[in-house]
Amino acid sequence: MPELPEVENLRIGLIKAIIGQKIKNVKVQKPKLVSGKGTLRSASEKKKIEFIRGIKGEQFVDIERRAKNLIFKLSHGKIILVHLKMSGQFVYKNKIQSKLISGGHPIELSEKELPNKHTHVIFELENGTLYYNDTRMFGYLLYYPNQKSFEVENHFINYGLEPLSKDFNLKYFKKELKNKKGKIKAVLMDQKIVTGLGNIYADESLFEARIRPDRNSSSLSMLEVENLYKAIIRIIRRAVKVGGSSVATYRLLDQTRGNYAREHKVYGKAGKLCTHCGKPLAKTTIQGRTTIFCPRCQK
Repeated sequence: MPELPEVENLRIGLIKAIIGQKIKNVKVQKPKLVSGKGTLRSASEKKKIEFIRGIKGEQFVDIERRAKNLIFKLSHGKIILVHLKMSGQFVYKNKIQSKLISGGHPIELSEKELPNKHTHVIFELENGTLYYNDTRMFGYLLYYPNQKSFEVENHFINYGLEPLSKDFNLKYFKKELKNKKGKIKAVLMDQKIVTGLGNIYADESLFEARIRPDRNSSSLSMLEVENLYKAIIRIIRRAVKVGGSSVATYRLLDQTRGNYAREHKVYGKAGKLCTHCGKPLAKTTIQGRTTIFCPRCQK
């Protein structure tokens, strides 16, 4: 699943491609994807019709991001909330230049055939077509007629602060961690203190701060909390700047990989030598996620 830096770079790419364009037509091949966000959701023909009627003829005016979610702002205050989840992908094809650009998890068919068997939502725009593809169909695109209806859902009620926001300061971080129990990596990934951190950036931040991922969050000293706070800021800022990590199958909108993967110190490197002390990196599992750390450097 893409984390904050990857989604932020996708947002920037989509803004360049589709902002200002009118939605001439919409096709929803899999109503399930516009019917809700739960794993056990079922397809709703009513939701499909509302989605199509609601956005047809509207214009893309802005795209915002909250944690790993994209918030498409349309004309007349309408909104589409999108989460790519595990395998969502956007592909935009410019009909004038016949240029194909994609973002999210690449699907081989998308490079040869559009739409393909994984294409579930199609936005026909003035200057091209935006396709939403998803092999596993865990992602969702939800329509809201106005800001009020969007806010009523409280999608982000349990979310913490954005790591690069002004409000995410050391005082806040210390206070929130003090009230949390559980392994520090799990606490970082539950989105309730700081948003957008997943497996990659939790591992990298904890390594930089020299903190074991299986430490209880309440056991951290004030100095360790400060070091972790600084590590999160530095790593997320750097990852956003270079386009994210693009590990596994993730791509940016222009089909390039993010460069931060080259800077990973521990993620995906179990058994390799620590760049700091030379000892082999260890592997464990925390909340079902593979976790890599240095048993010598991280205490």
